[in-house]
Amino acid sequence: MSSDGRHLEFCSKDLELVRSVKKCLNLNNKITQKQRGQIPKRWYHRIQFGNKELYNFFIKIGLHPNKSKNIKNLLIPDRYFPDFLRGLIDGDGHIHFFRHPESQFLQLNLRIISGSSSFLTWLKDYICDCFGVFGKVREVPRAYELNYYKRDSKIVFKKIYNSKRGPCLKRKFKTAELFFSEGGGIGKRASLRS
Repeated sequence: MSSDGRHLEFCSKDLELVRSVKKCLNLNNKITQKQRGQIPKRWYHRIQFGNKELYNFFIKIGLHPNKSKNIKNLLIPDRYFPDFLRGLIDGDGHIHFFRHPESQFLQLNLRIISGSSSFLTWLKDYICDCFGVFGKVREVPRAYELNYYKRDSKIVFKKIYNSKRGPCLKRKFKTAELFFSEGGGIGKRASLRS
C-alpha cells in the first residue's frame, strides 16, 4: 500500500499468484519484475494499480502502509475468513512434510510466516474460534511463524479448500489434498511431495 491513499502493489515470487490477483481484480495492468535484496539479488513478480475504494477498505479492516512488522488484528467477517486464510497460506504459508522418526509415517506441518508476532497471535486465536484447532507461535530468524501439525492442519485444509473454494495456488492445493482422506493421509510408502 502506497502512502498516497490510492495505489497498491502486489508482489510475489510466484507468478501464478500474481496472475490470480490480476484475474480476480479484473486488472489490465502489466505484470512486471522487481528486484529485492542485495547479495544474492532476488527477482519478484509484481502488479501495481490504483483503486481508492479498495485502498480505503483495506484501511478500514486494519491494513496500512509498511504493515509487515506492525500489523495486528484485522476485521475479517467470519464468512470471508476461509478465503482470507487460503490467500494468506498461498502467499505466506508453507506446507512441509517430514517422516516420524519412529513410525516412519509421513507427517504434515503447516506454517504461516509473518514479521509481526501480534498478527500471528490474533490469527491463531481467530483460527481456534472458527475451526477449533490450536496452533503455536514461535520466533524464527527475522520473523515469527504460526505452526499447525497433522490433525489440525488437515482440519484447516478442509475448511479453506471446500467444494466452493475460490482461487488458490494449484501446487499448494494438490499438496494439501493428499491429507483430505479420513484415514489420516499418507502412509509409510508415500513419497515426499511439496
